[in-house]
Amino acid sequence: MKKSLIGYSRNDIGDLLLSYGISENHLKMRTAQIFHGIYYRGFQQIDKITTISKNFREELNKHFTLERVEIKKELVSKDGTKKWLLCLRDKNEIETVYIPEKNRGSLCISSQVGCTLKCSFCHTGTMPLVRNLTASEILTQVFLAKDKLNDWQKKNENRKLSNVILMGMGEPLYNYEEVSKAIKILIDPEGINFSRRKITLSTAGIVPMIDRLGEEIGISLAISLHAVKDDIRNQLVPINKKYPIKELLHSLKKYAQFNSSRKITFEYVMLKDINDSVSDARELCRIISGIPAKVNLIPFNPWPFNKYQCSDQKKIRAFSEIINNAGYSSPIRKPRGRDIMAACGQLISDSKRKNKREQGSINI
Repeated sequence: MKKSLIGYSRNDIGDLLLSYGISENHLKMRTAQIFHGIYYRGFQQIDKITTISKNFREELNKHFTLERVEIKKELVSKDGTKKWLLCLRDKNEIETVYIPEKNRGSLCISSQVGCTLKCSFCHTGTMPLVRNLTASEILTQVFLAKDKLNDWQKKNENRKLSNVILMGMGEPLYNYEEVSKAIKILIDPEGINFSRRKITLSTAGIVPMIDRLGEEIGISLAISLHAVKDDIRNQLVPINKKYPIKELLHSLKKYAQFNSSRKITFEYVMLKDINDSVSDARELCRIISGIPAKVNLIPFNPWPFNKYQCSDQKKIRAFSEIINNAGYSSPIRKPRGRDIMAACGQLISDSKRKNKREQGSINI
């Protein structure tokens, strides 16, 4: 099976060219030509990179490809959200979601097949972790979206795909090496050229890797908080038992120092009678004090056989008002793609969804 050149960094391409006998005198130029063809032009075939010789293209074609993975299914929500079920080369499946808005378009991408965190309110958490995605498989999700949207070779202000969010299947900080490699390619000014501000990584709070992310990359950060007390968060987000709230917040203060111009986003799913009281809202304001932040309130998105209910709208608005009055922006996220199971916390591979439907229950 041919290897994909998608996911090759500049250094990787340079090493590949050296192995083919390209001289040091021509290395920088040839590397730039191939990198530009893959990551700026978005070519789907090596033969399209006509800035390199025909003979060399033929040689690369023997061992490499620029083909995308298969889109097994596409679903379009009544609100315009699109969800793609992707079949990887080893037949594993992941889901990717495109959310169009008036002045931007966001792509929610996956970093793992399945998930190891078992967050009890999240449908993806009912899947076992199968494996990490490679940088190629992470980037291919962006490539497919740009292909479908005809969004290559456009300036930032004209792009249909303006934001990338690592908030799909999996915990990205448990796949740090491949995720960071993909991000560095996405922000390369000679390629797709995303701003660091336009890439957001969402994590349940893997403290050592948050520190490393801040030091090495410094993109926008979102934290799946969902509770203000350890006993509740232990139930909702079990990784809290290893990295409790106090330790997590200490890490976030350091992250804010590395990236002083960016607010950290706290994600907070609203669960009826569990984390939505007035005292919860006030405690949330207290514990994030001193961190430049905003709080996204997420109405719970239901999925089959779950044990939770969404807080009522009046309670969510009251919660938001307390946070706003404390000086933090607290938008209530409008659910997108619920009708196609594409909203936050609803992603799961199609084969797993069918299995759970047949079993008639889901273990939480």
